[in-house]
Amino acid sequence: MSGPPAGRGEPVTDRRQLVAYLEAGCKPETAFRIGTEHEKFGFHRATLRPLAYDEPGGIRALLEGLAGRFGWEILREGDNPIALRQGGASITLEPGGQFELSGAPVEDIHATCCEIHTHLEQVRQIAEPLGVGMLGMGFQPKWRREEIPWMPKARYAIMRRWMPRRGDRGLDMMLRTCTIQVNLDFSSEADMVKKFRVGLALQPVATALFANSPFADGRPTGYLSYRSHVWNDTDPDRCGILPFVFEEGMGFERYVDYVLDVPMYFVYRDGRYIDAAGQSFRDFLAGRLPALPGEIPTISDWADHLTTVFTEVRLKRYLEMRGADGGRWQKLCGLPALWTGLLYHRPSLDAAWDLCRDWTLEEHHYLRREVPRLGLRTPFRGRPLRETALEVLALADAGLAARNRVGVAGHDETYYLANLWRIAGTGITPAEEKLKKYHERWGGSVDPVFHEYAY
Repeated sequence: MSGPPAGRGEPVTDRRQLVAYLEAGCKPETAFRIGTEHEKFGFHRATLRPLAYDEPGGIRALLEGLAGRFGWEILREGDNPIALRQGGASITLEPGGQFELSGAPVEDIHATCCEIHTHLEQVRQIAEPLGVGMLGMGFQPKWRREEIPWMPKARYAIMRRWMPRRGDRGLDMMLRTCTIQVNLDFSSEADMVKKFRVGLALQPVATALFANSPFADGRPTGYLSYRSHVWNDTDPDRCGILPFVFEEGMGFERYVDYVLDVPMYFVYRDGRYIDAAGQSFRDFLAGRLPALPGEIPTISDWADHLTTVFTEVRLKRYLEMRGADGGRWQKLCGLPALWTGLLYHRPSLDAAWDLCRDWTLEEHHYLRREVPRLGLRTPFRGRPLRETALEVLALADAGLAARNRVGVAGHDETYYLANLWRIAGTGITPAEEKLKKYHERWGGSVDPVFHEYAY
């Protein structure tokens, strides 16, 4: 999640300004970029315990160490460093101390993969002397919700109070999940709509390929992506399938109308977050927000509100693909490769839409429900989802090959799909690999995952 806004921007007096804000994301294909985000769990190597904020070797020490050695600018909330910024990239904190890199917009997968490698190496140099490790998985495998320290960010305190009113697992989402995400551009409203539809329909395929969260509280959960399952019981107002995306009339205006009806969390004013949980942005537009009577929103308030939508695809001035569990280095490069190949090559995008355009709403809900449990083995239209995944990978591969972006090592971007081809080919997800070790070599303990799968 982002840090505090830098400025408030223009006052909003008309709904059309909100539509125009999203429309401003349209850009020529030559200006398309790729932005990759990933989260990871920090832990003390000696005890495997998650990192608190102010303890020795804690989150503050990591942030200050990165800033001091590598020149990151510190962003503060009060006296607390809560984010770092450098160029177009930032490092932010999730509620349970999950450490997130929000990468700069770059031109190809080679650049995003290089950025990830540089970030992980910088974190390693600071973390190792502190006795700290970093783990890439979709859900905290060992520690219970009440054992996770909260980060000192005011917006999280508001969400912490609100989440239990809307679902049973919202606090688990906040404290115990990690994801990989890729942000991609669109050239027009029609291009946005097609990419949104393809992304939302095929997100369960990405969830299956990246399934990497089979444990919670130190034991198997019965799910391959427990992270994805948790999202199904977080907050129905801002999560799940968006049926209107597949209907006639989908566009920037329709999405604005949807987001206007998503209950608010907060408003940021004068360096503090004001609790507006459950209140209406429509009332805010009319100057009737109970939290700020008589005030109207600014465009920055709208940008903040857009970040509180948690669907598997999220529209800002770009599209966010949000369905994958956190994972190891190869997975971090694989997700942007998958979606770039599908969405940045017109024939692949058209073919991907042809693949899923006749899927029914019931089928979308079915995949959203069953894939977290069964992964690539999910039965779908008379065959396992693994076969659909192979078709999707072929389209992504063709898209990347057509882009023909060759890196310094001499290979093009299809190189970064190799690990996903292996997973789809064998049908064995990262979660199933870990479960096999848990039942055999690890002797029914999740502790070895912190050693064998740490960055």
